[in-house]
Amino acid sequence: MKKFDKYQFVNFVTKNKLFISIICALIVVACFTTAIVYPLTANNNIVADGTLEIAAIRKGDSGSKVKEIQRKLNEYGFSVGSVDGIFGSKTLAAVKNFQKSRGLVVDGIVGTATAKALGISLSSGSSGNSNYSGGDVYLLAKTIHAEARGEPYIGQVAVGAVVLNRVKSSSFPNTISGVVYQPWAFTAVHDGQINLEPNDSAMRAAKDAMNGWDPTNGCLYYFNPATATSKWIWSRKVQLTIGKHKFAI
Repeated sequence: MKKFDKYQFVNFVTKNKLFISIICALIVVACFTTAIVYPLTANNNIVADGTLEIAAIRKGDSGSKVKEIQRKLNEYGFSVGSVDGIFGSKTLAAVKNFQKSRGLVVDGIVGTATAKALGISLSSGSSGNSNYSGGDVYLLAKTIHAEARGEPYIGQVAVGAVVLNRVKSSSFPNTISGVVYQPWAFTAVHDGQINLEPNDSAMRAAKDAMNGWDPTNGCLYYFNPATATSKWIWSRKVQLTIGKHKFAI
């Protein structure tokens, strides 16, 4: 084995100061970047479009997403008090009550399932209805208002969800206008009620449906058994009843 020569080592270091300095700088930068990025993404995921998807929001968290959750809870009648963006005890209790009302796991944590039921997205920088235009929102709201005004709010969202489920189905047109104006698909189009101006409730229900809230769990049809005249609709398998409407597949 060749004997270590300290003078050769000193000579190597002297001649390569710039190279060694660059290596040390890169190591420092790598360590610093890891220290910053790791806490940010340790419990979250980067989704395909580059936005940050928050894994879950829970007691002790704060920020704009907590405000969005609080606003939704207040809208649905689960009061959190003031919308301050702080996930405290009142927000925790409201989340649990909301989860119980929707048949979800009652853990007080807003994960994927609870966020979907609330009609919000956990991805930062994106919204659940980004694929729809303002005209789509308005037309869906008009359909909801014409077909389901007077129904409980969840029933209005359900009607909107049926329209969107049809858009996704290969058995129906692939646009909201195509689904709504498909011949004899909706009574409101046939009798002209589709032209009524939608109220605030219908507009909110349209946005909630577009944000992913589907109380029907994928139903493609609904009808009022007291007024339905089509014998065919009674052949569909009913999944649930909300207000006066039965929802079917």
